[in-house]
Amino acid sequence: MHDLYTWLFRLALPLMLFYLWWRGRADTAYRKRWRERFGSVISHQGTEKYADGAVRIWIHSASVGETLATIPLIKTLAARHPQWQWLVTTTTPTGSQRVHEALGPILNERLLHYYIPFDLPKFLTPFIEDLRPSILIIMETELWPNLLAVCHKRKIPTILVNGRLSAKSARGYARFSGLSRKMLRHITRVLTQYPTDAERFVDLGMPIERIKAVGSIKFDLHINADMISDAEALSHQWRGESHRQVLLAASTHGGEDELLLDAYDILRKNFPDLLLVLVPRHPVRADAVARLCRDRGLKAVRRSEGLAPNIDDQVLLGDTLGELLCFYGACDIAFVGGSLVPVGGHNMIEPAAWGIPVVCGPHLHNFSTVSSLIQESGGLVVAETPQQLADKVAAWLSNKEQRVSAGDRAQQVASRNSGALGRTVTEIEELMCAKVS
Repeated sequence: MHDLYTWLFRLALPLMLFYLWWRGRADTAYRKRWRERFGSVISHQGTEKYADGAVRIWIHSASVGETLATIPLIKTLAARHPQWQWLVTTTTPTGSQRVHEALGPILNERLLHYYIPFDLPKFLTPFIEDLRPSILIIMETELWPNLLAVCHKRKIPTILVNGRLSAKSARGYARFSGLSRKMLRHITRVLTQYPTDAERFVDLGMPIERIKAVGSIKFDLHINADMISDAEALSHQWRGESHRQVLLAASTHGGEDELLLDAYDILRKNFPDLLLVLVPRHPVRADAVARLCRDRGLKAVRRSEGLAPNIDDQVLLGDTLGELLCFYGACDIAFVGGSLVPVGGHNMIEPAAWGIPVVCGPHLHNFSTVSSLIQESGGLVVAETPQQLADKVAAWLSNKEQRVSAGDRAQQVASRNSGALGRTVTEIEELMCAKVS
């Protein structure tokens, strides 16, 4: 089965290259640095500064969501082990940009970033031989059979952290049980978010002694004084002298923006001054979203222009990277996207940590346990249609006491479930000690 997978992957390679080229129509970064995807290590990135025998921690986080979860883990480990060097791989340009922006100033010459090579031994082997990682840390569910097999062959420990496995994904892996079972047995350690995730991994063939449920590191979100100050400044800028209310629609996808604007049209009948802060998941979609606003006769201003919205601006388009966490602290209510369309939802822990009540659509399988915890507390509500979304937002906009109470309950959930970051750091350090000994 493994040989068949490799053969099929090789046949599919032209389609993958075409996909990158196609994505490059909207984001030219997809058409750059292709050599890295074939395992080429470019010396000018700084590999010559990697001393022989140094501890090199390789962390792979596919896209921006996984990368955001990786950043506090790397910061914590880097502070505890200043001699460690860091290799971070991603799949997407947005993930690459966040790595450089968030970690570059901290790690300086200790940081390398590459796109991960295609999952074929002929590309992975030279990449690993050139960079010589001491350990591979994989975020969430980014599992590739050949990547794990090559690391296993070279006795490089692999650990899956913040692991999650939905029932739908587990059924998909189960359809290829021979390949999945062998792949999982190549993983040294699995740290899942919740016991249900661990059970699904075990059902697929992961040895139970290698797996542990430690919680989600996304709950370990530290909001410092500088972030609070920035959020307060944003809130004042957005609201102006009218003290208008603010609805944040975060991490939206194509097909979702239209539904949100439908709900906003309904809300404006009773809340004519309501400001909608609309943040597409991928900033390259900003032009398309701006056109949607114009087609509906809405006045929109872009965050990248650096201008504060006027009272007659209805939409602020968040077309920048790295500011969303601060945006949550400046709004009254947050809608978290990827949930009105079947993407599976995005991180609703961030608004909860700020004490902001959350609205989502029904598609929440990527955060099923987290969303259930916050929903059961009363800090999150689910809407399936624009009318339902408008009704639920309007109820909170009309009653500040209920809105604040819902936000407080969401915040309590976030606080109660913190601590996974420390447990994850301990497991990684123990694995590194075992390797050294």
